[in-house]
Amino acid sequence: MNTDSIRIEHGAGGRLMAEFIRAELLPRFTIAAPDGLPDAAELPAASPPLFFTTDAFVVQPPVFPGGDIGSLAIHGTVNDLAVRGARVRALSLAMILEEGFSLPLLRTILDSARTAAAATGADIITGDTKVVRRGQCDGLYLVTAGVGEGMPGFRLNRRRLAAGDAVLVSGTIGDHGMAVMAARERLPASEALQSDSAPVLGLVQAMVPYAAAVKFMRDPTRGGVAAVLNEMVEGMSVGALVRESDLPFRPAARALAEMMGIELIRVACEGRIVAVVEAEAAEDILAVWRAHPHGRDARRIGELTSSDAGRVVMETLTGGRRIVDLPQGEPLPRIC
Repeated sequence: MNTDSIRIEHGAGGRLMAEFIRAELLPRFTIAAPDGLPDAAELPAASPPLFFTTDAFVVQPPVFPGGDIGSLAIHGTVNDLAVRGARVRALSLAMILEEGFSLPLLRTILDSARTAAAATGADIITGDTKVVRRGQCDGLYLVTAGVGEGMPGFRLNRRRLAAGDAVLVSGTIGDHGMAVMAARERLPASEALQSDSAPVLGLVQAMVPYAAAVKFMRDPTRGGVAAVLNEMVEGMSVGALVRESDLPFRPAARALAEMMGIELIRVACEGRIVAVVEAEAAEDILAVWRAHPHGRDARRIGELTSSDAGRVVMETLTGGRRIVDLPQGEPLPRIC
C-alpha cells in the first residue's frame, strides 16, 4: 500500500480516516480529544456552554432525490451541534465555485440553504466566495461552520456508558447514501428512494426532559451506524449488541443495497441520531421521537453489554452472531 499519498478512503469516515486523524492532525493542532472525536468542540470556560463545528461538502451530484448540497450543508452543521446537545445560534457559508457553473443552479442551492437555516431558527451571518478556473473544482464545494448554545441537562460522555443501556436510532438508515448513489450512477430507482437529509435539532429538543438519561449521541454520516457504534465502544469496557431484525430500513433503499452488495448499516444518513440512553428512559424517548415528523420510524436496535468489550456484535436474522467492524472506508464516497 502506498503510504505517501492521500487515498479516497482517507476522507470516508472509516478506519483509514481515523488513523489519518490520529497520526497527522492530533499531534499538530490543539484538538482536545479526551473522549473520542465528537463532531463539535466545546469552547472552554463558556457559560452557558458553547460549541463550535465546521464541515466541508463535496457531494456529487449537487442535487439528489430529497435534497441538494445547500440544504445538506446546513443540516450537516446543525446536526453536528445538535448531537452535542446544542442549539445552533449562527452559521457561516463559504463557496468554492468552478468557472462555468450554472448561475440558475447556484441560486437554487443558495435558496435551499437559506430555507434550511431558517427552519432551525439560525441565520447565515458570514461567508466567503472563491472562483477557480475550469477543471480545478468539481462544480461547487461548500464549507460551513456553526456556533451552538448547550441545552440544559445533557451530560454526554461515553465514560458514562454501562451494560444494559439501550441503543436507539431515530429512523431508517442508509437512505441518504443510497439516494445519492442512485442519482450519481443514474440507476433506475423508485420515487420512494429519497435522502433523509433533515435537521435533527427538533428530535434533540424533544429529549430535553430526559436529558439526564442520555449518555451518547451521534449522527451516523460517513461510515453509517457501524462507524458510530465502533467509535463509541473503542477502548471501553462495554460492547454493543444490535439485532438485525430491529434495524429500520426503507424497502427501496434495502432493495438497491442488496442489488449492489452493500450493507445499509455502513451507509451514511444525514438526518438521523444514534443515541445511547438509560434503559428505563428508552420507551419515553422513542415516544417523543415518534411524535415528531423526523422520528416516526425510531427504533431500539440493541443494547450495551459487558461481554465483547470494545466490539460491535450483530445478532443476525438466522440467530447467529457476527462482528461488525469499523469500515475501512465509506463504500460510497462523495456523499456529503
